[in-house]
Amino acid sequence: MLRELAVYLYLLVFRVIFNLCKLFPKEKKIVAVASFGDNIMYTARALKQLDDQKIIVLKDEKCKYEFDSTIDQTFDFKVKKPFDFIKSIYHLATASTVLIDNYQGFLAVTEFRPGVRCIQLWHAAGSLKRFGLEDPTNEARTSKAMERFKQVYSRFHYTIVGSEKMVETFQKSFGLSDERFIRTGIPRSDILFNEQVKHDVYAELIEKHPMIKGKKIILYAPTFRHEQLVNYQLELDLKQLYRDLSDDYVLFIKLHPAVSNLVNYEQYEGFVYDVSYFTETNALLLVTDILISDYSSIPFEYALLEKPMIFFAYDMDEYKITNGLIHDYEEQMPGPVVFTTFEIIRTIKEDDFDLGQVRAFSDEWNEYSTGNASMNLAKFIAGVEEEEKEREEVSV
Repeated sequence: MLRELAVYLYLLVFRVIFNLCKLFPKEKKIVAVASFGDNIMYTARALKQLDDQKIIVLKDEKCKYEFDSTIDQTFDFKVKKPFDFIKSIYHLATASTVLIDNYQGFLAVTEFRPGVRCIQLWHAAGSLKRFGLEDPTNEARTSKAMERFKQVYSRFHYTIVGSEKMVETFQKSFGLSDERFIRTGIPRSDILFNEQVKHDVYAELIEKHPMIKGKKIILYAPTFRHEQLVNYQLELDLKQLYRDLSDDYVLFIKLHPAVSNLVNYEQYEGFVYDVSYFTETNALLLVTDILISDYSSIPFEYALLEKPMIFFAYDMDEYKITNGLIHDYEEQMPGPVVFTTFEIIRTIKEDDFDLGQVRAFSDEWNEYSTGNASMNLAKFIAGVEEEEKEREEVSV
């Protein structure tokens, strides 16, 4: 009850400020609300090649991404910073295009002006969990909360996708019709087609960690777990991995930015490296030889590289209940699903991988992510796509 009251008061204040700011003229500018940031950054770089529209980023509480000089202005979109917060609402109310990359509750009370487009650049190329209207925790929510969710999703004029498989997912999760999807591919996936970036990232890692040279890289990138934000428990047996794999491999561990990692890696020096500081996860994927994940969306894009994956699902049964994991998870994954460190070691030593399965998985989920997603989306936003179509029609 108290939470609902707090949400009601927040949205009431937001609505009043937003409607007051709508009295100011609309400007030709792109305003992006960032929780993750990477898809926004890639899109912004492509947009700057097409026109000189101002690009403003509003960083919410979750956003740890470091934007570069491509972005004209950034603001902290946080209530505890009231000046930036009010400026953020002003920019939203006067924007011509709004980009978001996550669920944003304020959309429930933002009636954009005619001609303004709100585009959802969702932070994943695929999903193993039920979310949005499909979230199993919705059963415990009030009817008012559910109505608010639907209002938020109705504000998405367009949602980008990398595949028809993701169209199906969003139709169920957001209740969107087919014409609301733009099949551009996922902007941040473009980096996975860039050999120069691969060379640069590896050179950077060698300079920082010279002992990794000549070793194959295993990347462990587990999904975000709400209950372990502060007291994170690493379920991998590092001692066993070190004993059996350290001659040929190094282990990179990348945790979610919100997780406080207190694990001591010093006793495994030369084998275990904490790379959580890397903001560009896909850049790390370029130099990764084997990915270990669980229920994260990272494997969807890693599949583009057609490399081995292991799915360490030690808490699968519990996760299915608490987080809405898909029922046929073990059949869907393009690699061995294991439950112990011993199984991880055995899989690696026996090279028990089917890369044909990885390619099929990628074909299904990445059909539109072919290396030009950022520019495809930028052209749509800038209207270049329509201009090109008109020229083609005239020439015919």
